[in-house]
Amino acid sequence: MATTTQLLSSSLLQSQITRKPLLLPPATTSHRHGFSVRMPSYLSSRPLVSASAAFPAVGVDKPEASEKSSKVLPFRVGHGFDLHRLEPGYPLIIGGIDIPHDRGCEAHSDGDVLLHCVVDAILGALGLPDIGQLFPDSDPKWKGAPSSVFIKEAVRLMEEAGYEIGNLDATLILQRPKLSPHKETIRSNLSHLLGTDPSFINLKAKTHEKVDSLGENRSIAAHTVVLLMKK
Repeated sequence: MATTTQLLSSSLLQSQITRKPLLLPPATTSHRHGFSVRMPSYLSSRPLVSASAAFPAVGVDKPEASEKSSKVLPFRVGHGFDLHRLEPGYPLIIGGIDIPHDRGCEAHSDGDVLLHCVVDAILGALGLPDIGQLFPDSDPKWKGAPSSVFIKEAVRLMEEAGYEIGNLDATLILQRPKLSPHKETIRSNLSHLLGTDPSFINLKAKTHEKVDSLGENRSIAAHTVVLLMKK
């Protein structure tokens, strides 16, 4: 059976002898990659074969997929946030220090908003579940528990992972009372609980300009950012 090349050569030779135009098979239109290409029907009917399939590599083995190794980071950053409603009849405890006030945080534990968000910041930096998952308020054993227990557990997890506090920056948001007289005591106690130097801890207090529940002395909030360093 004559091949396509032989047919074309024969047709070309015949056209030269008879001086007739060369008649090619009808063309079809192929749309690939946004372009319209006219090609003879005898070509368009053939399946397209990729170069890699037509010319397979010889003597080259594909690298096997290696197991994904866990990467040890020299630094880890975490952010913590907490907010509690202020109600009469509760003590106001911030950073483990009892602050004189006419109302305190309503909570399952002691409601220490600063220590709670510090714990969440450390857990977040380690990529662990938050304080609500580790110490759920549905568990009776945490009823009225001092938040220093949560801090000690977060520090234990941090040390087991081989990290230590690089520095910590916290912002307390409340309309009253003024925390200026208590800031150094709070910072000293927090550094003791974390086992780090007080100079590595910064504490700020802001009002909420009498806006919403924070500004109306109906709640208290805190933000914390912590840097952990590999030992």
